[in-house]
Amino acid sequence: MCIPSYNIGMSDTYYVTTTLPYVNADPHIGFALEIVQADTIARFEQLKGKDVVFNFGTDEHGQKIYQKAIENNEDPQEYVDRFAKQFDTLKTALNLSYTKFIRTTDPKHVKAAQKFWELCDNNGYIYKKNYKVKYCVGCELEKTDSELVDGKCELHPNREIEVREEENYFFKFSEFQDTLLDFYEKNPDFVVPDFRFNEIKQFVKDGLKDFSISRLKDKMPWGIEVPNDPQHVMYVWFDALINYISTIGWPEDLDQFNMYWPVIQFAGKDNLRQQSAIWQAMLIAAGLPNSKQIFIHGFINIDGQKISKSLGNVINPIEFTEKYGTDALRYYLLAKVHPFEDSDFTVEKFETVFNADLANGIGNLVSRVAKLCENSGLTFEKEEFEMDEHISKALGEYRFNDALSGIWDKIRKTDQYLSETKPWKVEETNELKEILSTCVSELRYIAVSLSPFMPETAEKISLHFDREKITAINDPLFQRIQ
Repeated sequence: MCIPSYNIGMSDTYYVTTTLPYVNADPHIGFALEIVQADTIARFEQLKGKDVVFNFGTDEHGQKIYQKAIENNEDPQEYVDRFAKQFDTLKTALNLSYTKFIRTTDPKHVKAAQKFWELCDNNGYIYKKNYKVKYCVGCELEKTDSELVDGKCELHPNREIEVREEENYFFKFSEFQDTLLDFYEKNPDFVVPDFRFNEIKQFVKDGLKDFSISRLKDKMPWGIEVPNDPQHVMYVWFDALINYISTIGWPEDLDQFNMYWPVIQFAGKDNLRQQSAIWQAMLIAAGLPNSKQIFIHGFINIDGQKISKSLGNVINPIEFTEKYGTDALRYYLLAKVHPFEDSDFTVEKFETVFNADLANGIGNLVSRVAKLCENSGLTFEKEEFEMDEHISKALGEYRFNDALSGIWDKIRKTDQYLSETKPWKVEETNELKEILSTCVSELRYIAVSLSPFMPETAEKISLHFDREKITAINDPLFQRIQ
């Protein structure tokens, strides 16, 4: 089997997407991590002059949502409409720059999913059979005995595993082992970090099994109807993954699709198999090019425990930013959460970082320099800065924490320079101007460097310091938490 060869995508375009959160609960801080990471990369590429498409949206079909809607005595469409609005409010709460908001109930997506099914079917990769399987509704995935712990799903131990026996359509996933391994070998940076790439390679080497891609409509009606068979609806994962191409116009607007595809995907470690193996096999089956790269991040735990509604440890990012500010949360997620490994989050840790790095760090430095500039009565020439090579390299490798560590090192050194030169004691004008000009230049550079990570803070610094006459700042960037 050969992977199709396409000459698509343009050097001046960039397409990045998150996974689509499942709208059966409010947004939580774990997903905020993923979309803030993706937003940082999107903003960085925009700074480089790229025409960026940044996709986000909501996954709205499947049994979990159907069950929740029924429990709430709601029509499923009304239920997902309500939750989709909550997720779209993340754009303001987290200051996101996404250009697309795709919903899997959108009519264009429904048509794209049905067309994609037809292509896979026509190419011989879909068939129908009876089967019996163990199924976790929480994951919306089939489970083997080796994936269960004491007969329960490790990710959803409070849910009973269901045993299902019915006639379904299947995808010939088993036929893609060699093709995927060949693709991985030819694209050694396809999955980042490398230890996640090794995981998926081993998963594929161990052998692939065909999986069900439909559900009987009389048992679970909330889904996209299978073409030419109204008794079945598409399995939620098969349908949802297609959003990555439907959102950029496929199959109706191929000019748009060809301009932006392939995509950089952001996903959590629980999505590794679906994004880097299942979705890639589906694309090949439909005769479409594979994704460009997949970045896999770890989980956020709350005080050492997995985020869980039943444990009551869910942190709503919208409410959190209302209390502490958008850039404060963005900073913590990017600077203090490891980009590849699991990390722990507590309010106490967050507030300690807030005071040390934001209020006493960048906030205090900006206030001190602005006040010294106003008291000096001096003027400062405007300057232009480009992104630092260290930051560019770190972001190219998704090391958000290293990039911000470099910026904060610059903040500390500028603060130290102020303490050593003591401009408040300098009386000679030229010497004073040289000291303050150095500090102003550093802050202008810091503002440019911060713009992908903390855009609101970067703009405030730029607006205040990118002028000849600099005045004191009345309101601190970050008010110290008492």
